[in-house]
Amino acid sequence: MNQSDNNDDRLAKFRNEFHIPQHAGADEIYFVGNSLGLMPKRAADFIQTEIDNWKTLGVRAHFEGDNPWMPYHETLAPAMANIVGAQPAEVVMMNGLTVNLHLMMASFFNPTKRKKKILIEQHAFPSDIYAAKSRLRLSGFDETRDLIVMPPDQGELFSTDYICETIKTNADSLAMVLLPGVQYYTGQRFDIAQITAVAHEHDVIALFDLAHAAGNVKIDLHDSNVDCAVWCTYKYLNSGPGAVAGCFVHQRHAENVDLPRMAGWWGQDKTNRFEMGGDFQPIPTAEGWQLSNPPIMAMAPVRASLELFEEAGGMTPLLEKSQRLTGHLEQLLAERLEGKIKIITPADPDQRGCQLSLEVAPEFDGKAIYHQLELTGVRTDWRQPNVIRAAPVPLYNSLDDVDQFVDRLSQVLDGQ
Repeated sequence: MNQSDNNDDRLAKFRNEFHIPQHAGADEIYFVGNSLGLMPKRAADFIQTEIDNWKTLGVRAHFEGDNPWMPYHETLAPAMANIVGAQPAEVVMMNGLTVNLHLMMASFFNPTKRKKKILIEQHAFPSDIYAAKSRLRLSGFDETRDLIVMPPDQGELFSTDYICETIKTNADSLAMVLLPGVQYYTGQRFDIAQITAVAHEHDVIALFDLAHAAGNVKIDLHDSNVDCAVWCTYKYLNSGPGAVAGCFVHQRHAENVDLPRMAGWWGQDKTNRFEMGGDFQPIPTAEGWQLSNPPIMAMAPVRASLELFEEAGGMTPLLEKSQRLTGHLEQLLAERLEGKIKIITPADPDQRGCQLSLEVAPEFDGKAIYHQLELTGVRTDWRQPNVIRAAPVPLYNSLDDVDQFVDRLSQVLDGQ
């Protein structure tokens, strides 16, 4: 037994920490954690604790109890910082992803007459496109002319050299790059550090959407010198539908209290927040971008999930198991379904997370295949025009799940 086998055995117990949806009296093959992660069993207890605190303590729960509400959000920062490679003071849990995206663009998209464009990848997640276009409109620019939509250069994929060359080519007019950590459609992981370095060489802000990267791949936001980043917590971070999102502001920016921002009272200096003054003095950390006091009931499941990540030993053992699961899936698909399924996700394990995007061959009705899989107890995700996204998540999926998924997919394809 090698080290990865040992890691798999050690992590196998975490499957029992989650509620697995059922199909015909058995566990579903749940490969859609890239859309909504499963519910940690302890999440209900964490929520109930805060409901009980509200019931028994009322307003005193802000300062009393095992986890007082006033600093509740602060307790999430260290564990979340470990997941995204940040300093705790650079991370804050607040709002939803797209709200945080707008807040970051309000502070960091500072166009000039010459440098005013935003670079985004073709087939970006729609919310990112909407946010970028609206920021351009709000700044008085043209959303078509001033949004650079970068097409892929390798089929559906983007080489890092090509991304960096695109930044260099447009450097004279480019103010910001808005790119994913992991591309939602293809599952390709972007080289955050190299892209950021090239952006900074040309005085361009680097903003990353980590919705499909946080809790899925190794991220080093601080050391990569990323300006700012946002992510949701309901996918790989298993915090529930529409859960409170995360935001990163690099220390060098967070400490700059003169940086323009959309201000709210919870971003106010904690030492005089309740003096109710009219002059905004931001906290010199990522917390300085908070607007409102945090929703405790919605943060409780985030805390429950982060506790599981810490008990699992952090991202390193999870990444080792993830590569093992996804590699096994890739191998089985190549052996058994060649010509029927094409993997459009990069083959290099360092250029992907746990998601494989499977393009169904044209002779098959891909959407019908997807629906037929559901009838067999397999839960995946469908994306137009002909792609099934499958994500074996290391916290709760297993090699047996992978075997059963390929068996059922093969049977469905054979039946068409």
